[in-house]
Amino acid sequence: MPKSLPVELPERLCLGNLPTPLQPLVRISERYSLPFDGPRIWVKRDDLTEFGMSGNKLRKLEFVAAEALSRGCDTLITCGGAQSNHCRTTALVGARLGLGVHLILRGEPDTAVDGNLLLDHLAGANVSIYSPSEYAANLEQIFAYWHEEYLAHGHHSLCIPTGASDGLGIWGYLAASQELIEDYSSQGFEPEHIVCATGSGGTQAGLTLGCQLLQVKTGVTGYAVCDSAAYFQSKVREDISHWSRLTGIDLDLSSLKVGVNANYIGPGYGVADPEVYQTIIEVASLEGILLDPVYTGKAFHGLLQQLRNGIYQGCSNVVFVHTGGQFSLFPYRKNFSFQQD
Repeated sequence: MPKSLPVELPERLCLGNLPTPLQPLVRISERYSLPFDGPRIWVKRDDLTEFGMSGNKLRKLEFVAAEALSRGCDTLITCGGAQSNHCRTTALVGARLGLGVHLILRGEPDTAVDGNLLLDHLAGANVSIYSPSEYAANLEQIFAYWHEEYLAHGHHSLCIPTGASDGLGIWGYLAASQELIEDYSSQGFEPEHIVCATGSGGTQAGLTLGCQLLQVKTGVTGYAVCDSAAYFQSKVREDISHWSRLTGIDLDLSSLKVGVNANYIGPGYGVADPEVYQTIIEVASLEGILLDPVYTGKAFHGLLQQLRNGIYQGCSNVVFVHTGGQFSLFPYRKNFSFQQD
Protein backbone atom coordinates (compact mmCIF):
# COMPACT_ATOMS: atom_id res chain seq x y z
CA MET A 1 0.00 0.00 0.00
CA PRO A 2 1.45 3.41 -0.89
CA LYS A 3 2.23 5.51 2.18
CA SER A 4 1.41 8.77 0.46
CA LEU A 5 -0.63 10.09 -2.42
CA PRO A 6 1.18 9.78 -5.76
CA VAL A 7 0.52 13.48 -6.40
CA GLU A 8 1.94 16.61 -4.81
CA LEU A 9 -0.49 18.64 -2.74
CA PRO A 10 -0.90 22.28 -3.76
CA GLU A 11 -0.35 25.15 -1.35
CA ARG A 12 -2.60 24.99 1.70
CA LEU A 13 -3.15 26.95 4.89
CA CYS A 14 -2.85 25.14 8.22
CA LEU A 15 -6.19 26.04 9.77
CA GLY A 16 -7.45 22.76 11.25
CA ASN A 17 -6.31 20.71 14.23
CA LEU A 18 -5.20 17.69 12.24
CA PRO A 19 -5.10 14.75 12.31
CA THR A 20 -8.52 14.19 13.84
CA PRO A 21 -9.13 11.10 16.00
CA LEU A 22 -10.43 7.76 14.77
CA GLN A 23 -12.56 6.21 17.53
CA PRO A 24 -14.51 2.97 17.93
CA LEU A 25 -18.25 3.19 18.61
CA VAL A 26 -18.40 0.33 21.09
CA ARG A 27 -22.00 0.57 22.29
CA ILE A 28 -23.44 1.38 18.86
CA SER A 29 -21.62 -1.64 17.43
CA GLU A 30 -22.90 -3.90 20.22
CA ARG A 31 -26.50 -2.76 19.69
CA TYR A 32 -26.81 -2.40 15.92
CA SER A 33 -24.10 -4.37 14.20
CA LEU A 34 -22.46 -7.24 16.04
CA PRO A 35 -25.77 -9.06 16.80
CA PHE A 36 -26.37 -9.17 13.03
CA ASP A 37 -22.89 -10.52 12.23
CA GLY A 38 -21.97 -7.01 11.19
CA PRO A 39 -18.76 -4.97 11.49
CA ARG A 40 -17.33 -2.87 14.25
CA ILE A 41 -18.23 0.76 13.64
CA TRP A 42 -15.60 3.47 13.86
CA VAL A 43 -15.96 7.22 13.59
CA LYS A 44 -13.44 9.61 12.05
CA ARG A 45 -13.97 12.72 14.17
CA ASP A 46 -13.77 15.41 11.52
CA ASP A 47 -16.27 17.33 13.62
CA LEU A 48 -13.16 18.11 15.70
CA THR A 49 -11.19 19.96 13.03
CA GLU A 50 -12.08 22.89 15.31
CA PHE A 51 -12.14 26.52 14.11
CA GLY A 52 -15.60 26.90 15.59
CA MET A 53 -16.39 23.17 15.13
CA SER A 54 -16.14 23.67 11.37
CA GLY A 55 -16.07 19.99 10.44
CA ASN A 56 -15.28 18.79 6.94
CA LYS A 57 -15.59 22.24 5.36
CA LEU A 58 -12.36 23.42 6.97
CA ARG A 59 -10.29 20.79 5.17
CA LYS A 60 -11.51 22.10 1.81
CA LEU A 61 -11.05 25.76 2.75
CA GLU A 62 -7.41 25.20 3.67
CA PHE A 63 -6.79 24.82 -0.07
CA VAL A 64 -9.45 27.25 -1.31
CA ALA A 65 -8.34 30.10 0.96
CA ALA A 66 -4.71 29.51 -0.02
CA GLU A 67 -5.74 29.87 -3.67
CA ALA A 68 -7.62 33.08 -2.87
CA LEU A 69 -4.57 34.60 -1.21
CA SER A 70 -2.28 33.52 -4.05
CA ARG A 71 -4.59 35.34 -6.49
CA GLY A 72 -4.52 38.49 -4.39
CA CYS A 73 -8.19 38.25 -3.42
CA ASP A 74 -9.45 40.15 -0.40
CA THR A 75 -13.02 38.81 -0.43
CA LEU A 76 -14.64 35.38 -0.43
CA ILE A 77 -18.12 34.96 -1.93
CA THR A 78 -19.97 31.70 -1.44
CA CYS A 79 -23.46 30.25 -1.14
CA GLY A 80 -25.67 27.75 0.63
CA GLY A 81 -28.77 27.32 2.74
CA ALA A 82 -29.51 29.63 5.63
CA GLN A 83 -28.02 27.02 7.99
CA SER A 84 -25.07 26.16 5.74
CA ASN A 85 -22.09 24.71 7.60
CA HIS A 86 -19.87 25.67 4.68
CA CYS A 87 -20.98 29.30 4.74
CA ARG A 88 -20.45 29.53 8.49
CA THR A 89 -16.96 28.06 8.13
CA THR A 90 -16.13 30.46 5.31
CA ALA A 91 -17.25 33.38 7.49
CA LEU A 92 -14.96 32.26 10.31
CA VAL A 93 -12.03 31.56 8.00
CA GLY A 94 -12.44 35.00 6.43
CA ALA A 95 -12.42 36.62 9.86
CA ARG A 96 -9.28 34.71 10.82
CA LEU A 97 -7.46 35.72 7.63
CA GLY A 98 -8.71 39.30 7.47
CA LEU A 99 -10.73 38.67 4.33
CA GLY A 100 -14.18 40.03 3.58
CA VAL A 101 -16.91 37.41 3.23
CA HIS A 102 -20.22 37.69 1.40
CA LEU A 103 -22.74 34.87 1.84
CA ILE A 104 -25.51 34.21 -0.69
CA LEU A 105 -28.06 32.27 1.33
CA ARG A 106 -31.21 30.39 0.37
CA GLY A 107 -34.06 31.14 2.76
CA GLU A 108 -36.82 33.51 3.70
CA PRO A 109 -36.35 37.16 4.74
CA ASP A 110 -37.67 36.41 8.23
CA THR A 111 -35.31 33.46 8.80
CA ALA A 112 -34.44 33.36 12.50
CA VAL A 113 -30.88 34.41 13.32
CA ASP A 114 -30.00 31.14 15.02
CA GLY A 115 -27.48 28.32 14.66
CA ASN A 116 -25.06 28.80 11.78
CA LEU A 117 -26.76 32.01 10.64
CA LEU A 118 -26.06 33.56 14.04
CA LEU A 119 -22.39 32.63 13.69
CA ASP A 120 -22.28 34.11 10.17
CA HIS A 121 -23.27 37.47 11.63
CA LEU A 122 -20.96 37.16 14.63
CA ALA A 123 -18.04 36.57 12.24
CA GLY A 124 -18.87 39.79 10.39
CA ALA A 125 -19.96 38.30 7.09
CA ASN A 126 -22.21 40.24 4.75
CA VAL A 127 -25.36 38.19 4.30
CA SER A 128 -27.84 38.32 1.41
CA ILE A 129 -30.87 36.02 1.67
CA TYR A 130 -32.78 35.01 -1.46
CA SER A 131 -36.01 33.08 -1.71
CA PRO A 132 -35.60 29.41 -2.67
CA SER A 133 -37.14 30.04 -6.11
CA GLU A 134 -34.92 33.02 -6.92
CA TYR A 135 -31.85 31.25 -5.57
CA ALA A 136 -32.49 28.16 -7.70
CA ALA A 137 -33.23 30.14 -10.88
CA ASN A 138 -30.57 32.85 -10.67
CA LEU A 139 -27.62 31.67 -8.55
CA GLU A 140 -25.04 32.14 -11.32
CA GLN A 141 -26.29 35.67 -12.00
CA ILE A 142 -26.32 36.48 -8.26
CA PHE A 143 -22.68 35.40 -7.98
CA ALA A 144 -21.79 37.55 -11.00
CA TYR A 145 -23.62 40.56 -9.57
CA TRP A 146 -21.78 40.50 -6.25
CA HIS A 147 -18.43 39.79 -7.91
CA GLU A 148 -18.86 42.88 -10.09
CA GLU A 149 -20.19 44.92 -7.18
CA TYR A 150 -17.06 44.24 -5.14
CA LEU A 151 -14.82 44.85 -8.16
CA ALA A 152 -16.45 48.24 -8.67
CA HIS A 153 -15.41 49.14 -5.14
CA GLY A 154 -11.82 47.98 -5.62
CA HIS A 155 -12.12 44.49 -4.13
CA HIS A 156 -11.03 41.24 -5.73
CA SER A 157 -13.16 38.25 -4.83
CA LEU A 158 -12.96 34.50 -5.19
CA CYS A 159 -16.32 32.86 -5.87
CA ILE A 160 -16.59 29.51 -4.08
CA PRO A 161 -19.26 27.00 -5.18
CA THR A 162 -21.67 25.24 -2.84
CA GLY A 163 -19.74 23.37 -0.18
CA ALA A 164 -16.43 24.29 -1.86
CA SER A 165 -17.10 21.13 -3.86
CA ASP A 166 -15.11 21.27 -7.08
CA GLY A 167 -11.71 20.32 -8.43
CA LEU A 168 -9.97 22.66 -5.97
CA GLY A 169 -11.94 21.83 -2.83
CA ILE A 170 -11.51 18.10 -3.51
CA TRP A 171 -7.91 18.38 -2.27
CA GLY A 172 -9.21 18.60 1.28
CA TYR A 173 -10.46 15.03 1.28
CA LEU A 174 -7.71 13.73 -0.94
CA ALA A 175 -5.37 14.68 1.90
CA ALA A 176 -7.88 13.34 4.44
CA SER A 177 -8.02 9.96 2.71
CA GLN A 178 -4.30 9.52 3.27
CA GLU A 179 -4.69 10.57 6.91
CA LEU A 180 -7.56 8.13 7.37
CA ILE A 181 -5.61 5.22 5.91
CA GLU A 182 -2.72 6.00 8.25
CA ASP A 183 -5.23 6.07 11.14
CA TYR A 184 -6.64 2.63 10.61
CA SER A 185 -3.30 1.14 9.63
CA SER A 186 -2.00 2.20 13.05
CA GLN A 187 -5.04 0.46 14.59
CA GLY A 188 -4.22 -2.73 12.71
CA PHE A 189 -7.21 -3.03 10.38
CA GLU A 190 -8.47 -2.05 6.94
CA PRO A 191 -12.19 -1.27 6.72
CA GLU A 192 -14.31 -2.71 3.97
CA HIS A 193 -16.29 0.54 3.78
CA ILE A 194 -15.97 4.26 4.48
CA VAL A 195 -19.30 6.07 4.68
CA CYS A 196 -20.21 9.74 4.94
CA ALA A 197 -23.08 12.14 4.40
CA THR A 198 -23.10 13.62 0.92
CA GLY A 199 -24.80 16.95 0.29
CA SER A 200 -22.65 18.76 -2.26
CA GLY A 201 -20.48 15.79 -3.20
CA GLY A 202 -17.01 17.15 -2.50
CA THR A 203 -16.17 15.09 0.57
CA GLN A 204 -17.28 11.90 -1.13
CA ALA A 205 -15.37 12.83 -4.29
CA GLY A 206 -12.14 13.39 -2.37
CA LEU A 207 -12.44 10.14 -0.43
CA THR A 208 -13.36 8.19 -3.58
CA LEU A 209 -10.46 9.55 -5.59
CA GLY A 210 -8.09 9.24 -2.64
CA CYS A 211 -8.85 5.55 -2.17
CA GLN A 212 -8.29 4.95 -5.88
CA LEU A 213 -5.00 6.84 -5.96
CA LEU A 214 -3.82 5.09 -2.79
CA GLN A 215 -4.76 1.71 -4.31
CA VAL A 216 -6.84 0.47 -1.40
CA LYS A 217 -9.80 -1.88 -1.66
CA THR A 218 -11.97 0.07 0.78
CA GLY A 219 -15.23 1.21 -0.81
CA VAL A 220 -16.68 4.67 -0.24
CA THR A 221 -20.44 5.22 0.08
CA GLY A 222 -22.13 8.58 0.39
CA TYR A 223 -25.50 8.66 2.14
CA ALA A 224 -27.36 11.36 0.23
CA VAL A 225 -29.20 14.07 2.17
CA CYS A 226 -30.87 15.57 -0.91
CA ASP A 227 -31.26 15.09 -4.67
CA SER A 228 -30.81 11.50 -5.96
CA ALA A 229 -28.28 8.72 -6.36
CA ALA A 230 -27.92 9.53 -10.06
CA TYR A 231 -27.24 13.18 -9.25
CA PHE A 232 -24.40 12.38 -6.83
CA GLN A 233 -22.87 9.73 -9.06
CA SER A 234 -22.67 12.42 -11.73
CA LYS A 235 -21.54 15.18 -9.32
CA VAL A 236 -18.71 13.13 -7.83
CA ARG A 237 -17.43 12.29 -11.30
CA GLU A 238 -17.78 15.94 -12.33
CA ASP A 239 -15.64 17.12 -9.39
CA ILE A 240 -13.01 14.46 -10.05
CA SER A 241 -12.98 15.33 -13.75
CA HIS A 242 -12.51 19.01 -12.84
CA TRP A 243 -9.60 18.04 -10.58
CA SER A 244 -8.11 16.05 -13.47
CA ARG A 245 -8.32 19.07 -15.77
CA LEU A 246 -6.78 21.41 -13.18
CA THR A 247 -3.88 19.08 -12.43
CA GLY A 248 -3.36 17.65 -15.91
CA ILE A 249 -3.46 14.14 -14.44
CA ASP A 250 -5.37 11.69 -16.64
CA LEU A 251 -7.85 9.41 -14.93
CA ASP A 252 -9.95 6.50 -16.11
CA LEU A 253 -13.33 7.69 -14.83
CA SER A 254 -15.03 4.60 -16.24
CA SER A 255 -13.28 2.44 -13.61
CA LEU A 256 -14.29 4.76 -10.76
CA LYS A 257 -16.81 3.23 -8.36
CA VAL A 258 -19.14 5.89 -6.92
CA GLY A 259 -21.35 4.41 -4.21
CA VAL A 260 -24.45 6.40 -3.23
CA ASN A 261 -27.33 5.42 -0.96
CA ALA A 262 -30.30 7.75 -1.45
CA ASN A 263 -32.84 5.76 0.56
CA TYR A 264 -32.73 7.90 3.70
CA ILE A 265 -33.15 11.45 2.40
CA GLY A 266 -36.60 11.70 3.96
CA PRO A 267 -38.93 14.55 3.00
CA GLY A 268 -36.11 16.66 1.52
CA TYR A 269 -33.01 18.73 2.22
CA GLY A 270 -33.03 20.07 5.76
CA VAL A 271 -36.18 18.11 6.63
CA ALA A 272 -35.81 14.89 8.62
CA ASP A 273 -38.20 12.17 9.73
CA PRO A 274 -38.82 11.68 13.49
CA GLU A 275 -36.68 8.54 13.42
CA VAL A 276 -33.62 10.64 12.53
CA TYR A 277 -34.11 12.80 15.62
CA GLN A 278 -34.39 9.65 17.72
CA THR A 279 -31.11 8.40 16.23
CA ILE A 280 -29.45 11.70 17.14
CA ILE A 281 -30.63 11.33 20.74
CA GLU A 282 -29.52 7.70 20.89
CA VAL A 283 -26.01 8.34 19.54
CA ALA A 284 -25.53 11.27 21.93
CA SER A 285 -26.66 9.19 24.91
CA LEU A 286 -24.71 6.06 23.96
CA GLU A 287 -21.47 7.56 22.64
CA GLY A 288 -21.44 11.26 23.63
CA ILE A 289 -21.27 12.25 19.96
CA LEU A 290 -23.50 14.94 18.46
CA LEU A 291 -25.05 14.50 15.02
CA ASP A 292 -27.23 17.00 13.16
CA PRO A 293 -30.60 16.54 11.40
CA VAL A 294 -29.44 17.90 8.03
CA TYR A 295 -26.34 15.80 7.25
CA THR A 296 -24.76 13.42 9.75
CA GLY A 297 -27.99 12.46 11.50
CA LYS A 298 -29.59 11.30 8.26
CA ALA A 299 -26.47 9.49 7.10
CA PHE A 300 -25.86 7.73 10.40
CA HIS A 301 -29.53 6.79 10.68
CA GLY A 302 -29.28 5.25 7.21
CA LEU A 303 -26.14 3.35 8.23
CA LEU A 304 -27.90 1.93 11.30
CA GLN A 305 -30.83 0.73 9.22
CA GLN A 306 -28.47 -0.91 6.74
CA LEU A 307 -26.66 -2.63 9.61
CA ARG A 308 -29.95 -3.94 10.99
CA ASN A 309 -30.89 -5.20 7.54
CA GLY A 310 -27.65 -7.15 7.29
CA ILE A 311 -26.29 -5.15 4.35
CA TYR A 312 -22.81 -5.10 5.89
CA GLN A 313 -23.04 -8.69 7.16
CA GLY A 314 -19.69 -10.43 7.18
CA CYS A 315 -17.68 -7.19 7.10
CA SER A 316 -15.16 -6.57 9.87
CA ASN A 317 -14.96 -2.77 10.08
CA VAL A 318 -16.85 0.26 8.75
CA VAL A 319 -15.67 3.85 9.25
CA PHE A 320 -18.18 6.70 9.46
CA VAL A 321 -16.68 10.11 8.64
CA HIS A 322 -18.31 12.63 10.98
CA THR A 323 -18.41 15.83 8.92
CA GLY A 324 -19.66 18.14 11.70
CA GLY A 325 -22.72 20.38 11.68
CA GLN A 326 -23.63 20.45 15.36
CA PHE A 327 -24.78 24.08 15.29
CA SER A 328 -27.65 22.98 13.05
CA LEU A 329 -29.17 21.23 16.06
CA PHE A 330 -30.39 24.46 17.59
CA PRO A 331 -32.76 25.78 14.87
CA TYR A 332 -34.39 22.32 14.86
CA ARG A 333 -34.84 22.09 18.63
CA LYS A 334 -38.63 21.88 18.41
CA ASN A 335 -38.37 18.53 16.58
CA PHE A 336 -36.83 16.76 19.57
CA SER A 337 -39.05 15.15 22.16
CA PHE A 338 -37.79 14.24 25.61
CA GLN A 339 -39.33 12.58 28.61
CA GLN A 340 -38.67 14.44 31.82
CA ASP A 341 -39.23 13.15 35.33
